[in-house]
Amino acid sequence: MAKIINSNEFNNTVENGVVVVDFFATWCGPCKMLAPVFEELSEELTDVNFVKVDIDQSMDLAQKFRIVSVPTMKIFKDGEEVDTLMGFMPKEVLKSRVESHL
Repeated sequence: MAKIINSNEFNNTVENGVVVVDFFATWCGPCKMLAPVFEELSEELTDVNFVKVDIDQSMDLAQKFRIVSVPTMKIFKDGEEVDTLMGFMPKEVLKSRVESHL
């Protein structure tokens, strides 16, 4: 299961390797649709770290990364943001985007 991280954990979490961060909200319908896809990928792509950030609990991160709609996923590689994906997307599309950064 993808861990929900907060502002204090964020920098240490994304500093090494490929990390996919799902910015979500508990009230968001498309976020709920994405959750099982995100979980499946976290089990399949074991060399990638999948984490979640609740924008209502970590508003500072939502502002820092200019999250204007959820779900928004950001892919980080060794601490640098390398890709942004907005909205729900099918598993294979998300998987190919993540794998392109390995």
